[in-house]
Amino acid sequence: MTIRVLLADDQALLRATFRILIDSCPDMEVVAEATDGAETVDLARTHRPDLVLMDIRMPGTDGLAATSAIVADSELTAVRVLILTTFEIDEYVAQALRAGASGFLGKDVTADVLLDGIRTVAAGESLLSPTATRTLITRFLASPAESSQSPAPEHLAALTAREREVMAWVAEGHSNEEIAEKLYVSPLTVRTHVHRAMTKLGARDRAQLVVMAYQSGLVRAVPPGGEQ
Repeated sequence: MTIRVLLADDQALLRATFRILIDSCPDMEVVAEATDGAETVDLARTHRPDLVLMDIRMPGTDGLAATSAIVADSELTAVRVLILTTFEIDEYVAQALRAGASGFLGKDVTADVLLDGIRTVAAGESLLSPTATRTLITRFLASPAESSQSPAPEHLAALTAREREVMAWVAEGHSNEEIAEKLYVSPLTVRTHVHRAMTKLGARDRAQLVVMAYQSGLVRAVPPGGEQ
């Protein structure tokens, strides 16, 4: 199956570079290009791409507002958003994850990392650097703040003890394979627990589950220099 990609970046040279890279792969193609957030949302509704490669900072309607609009649109539930950013650790990226983006990449990544990232997110997984994600959570996401995505503690009661345990490991940046080793179960079993937790909490994907784990208090962020 070909992964259909919508490019959203106000820099023409970057869009051209991304298009060449993506169109060179037999398993993906660029279906449209947008130069701002408003155009991105319109083109997403027109083309229904599998993934939007979204620059977080664009003139006019920015990538954050566009991400929120795409995630909130009931007709675009299958569209995933992969954030591109010059700085991995900042409030804009944190807000994009809160809004439902499936992950983020720095603009300085190699071509192979970018293409693998597109495949990962298009497959329904999340693209989160554990180190960067922990820093984001510590600085911006640990407080429930005004996020409507944060489940109340009583909502966690809907999870089984094992689902809560797996969710906590996910929030700390561990892969399914790593969690499986710790719990002496198969990766498929871990994946099942993750998906059940996502379904019960209404999490769009693994990235949102991570945010929920911290904002609900299931896992506590450790201040920089602290010990877990």
